[in-house]
Amino acid sequence: MLISNRMYQAADFQRELDRILSYWATRAVDETDGGFYGRLDAHDAVVPGAPKGAVLNARILWTFSAACNHAPDPTRLALAQRAYDYIRQHFVDEEFGGVYWTVDAQGAPLDTKKQVYALAFTIYGLAEYYRASGDAGALALAQAQYRTIEAHSFDAAQGGYLEAFARDWQPLADLRLSAKDANEKKTMNTHLHVLEAYANLYRAWPDAGLAQQIRALLGVFDAHIIDPGTHHLRLFFNENWASKSDVVSYGHDIEAAWLLLEAAEVLHDEALIARFRHLALPMAVAAAEGLDADGGLSYELEPGYLVREKHWWVQAEALVGFLNAYQLSDDQQFMDYFNNVWQFTQAHILDRQNGEWVWGVEADHALMAGQDKAGLWKCPYHNGRACLEILRRNA
Repeated sequence: MLISNRMYQAADFQRELDRILSYWATRAVDETDGGFYGRLDAHDAVVPGAPKGAVLNARILWTFSAACNHAPDPTRLALAQRAYDYIRQHFVDEEFGGVYWTVDAQGAPLDTKKQVYALAFTIYGLAEYYRASGDAGALALAQAQYRTIEAHSFDAAQGGYLEAFARDWQPLADLRLSAKDANEKKTMNTHLHVLEAYANLYRAWPDAGLAQQIRALLGVFDAHIIDPGTHHLRLFFNENWASKSDVVSYGHDIEAAWLLLEAAEVLHDEALIARFRHLALPMAVAAAEGLDADGGLSYELEPGYLVREKHWWVQAEALVGFLNAYQLSDDQQFMDYFNNVWQFTQAHILDRQNGEWVWGVEADHALMAGQDKAGLWKCPYHNGRACLEILRRNA
């Protein structure tokens, strides 16, 4: 569907995509130790000796591969291959399966825990790279990671996936993705990105068993994760799906509003498509509760306290999610949200001098202190994908 009533041109997002990719191509390549640097600080300086993360490398792999699938480019494909080679050589655990959470700056295993979130992003990137390159080894590795998740993480009794394990897949005391997360056995975040990864793998490999697991994941979101009263996402659970958090994550709300529908569409299942088209709009309305007067989308709502930080990834997902809601409904309010978020992002999040997007700003628009331009979490995936999605939807 052609976007109407817009305050931008598609060229704006092509230009921004090119700026993002140029930043990573010129500043993040590690010519000394291979692959990409583990961290660039807020001033774009390389942090010597910084660990390299599986999630960052998988997201770099996905972004350059997806850019090539949008418009073939041998230079960008070579950067995708660089990420693929590094993941295959340094992150894949040949003995126990899966991928390490981090390696050191020289590529030796560092944190060897098996975070299912990291395996999911590895699948996501490998599947995209296979579609860009035709490299059968990348598809085989993605399939192997999928089978590893199914063998060790899938909860056949209660549904869904357990969060994390030790290197050898034994139980782990600390399951958290980061220090701010609750230490629970199941999380919305991991389920959302396992679903995203499986949907992308299905594009490359339409396997019946994989389709079954995608359907089951959509069922988990419908039955357990989306709050039927508020349409916000519940974030943390025990193994029996008892909710363990009252925090609202506006960025995840709006990201899920379009990703769940995308997964249903990948299956070409009309009943599922209808269900998640129906859910996408109230989920977008729920996310819009976090919109600030400046047009940006706030980070999260903690019990009794609104965190008005504006993170880069939240704005990126808001662009796609509100655009998706507009395309589904033709409701001008959603297009207004889209335009306001884009205006805010241009004014406060884009780093027009050095490239890429800053991590975020405080409520008063001051830069959030001490945050990376590249790192274990700061990556080209959310903003690069937003540009690609908007270009695709405008074609």
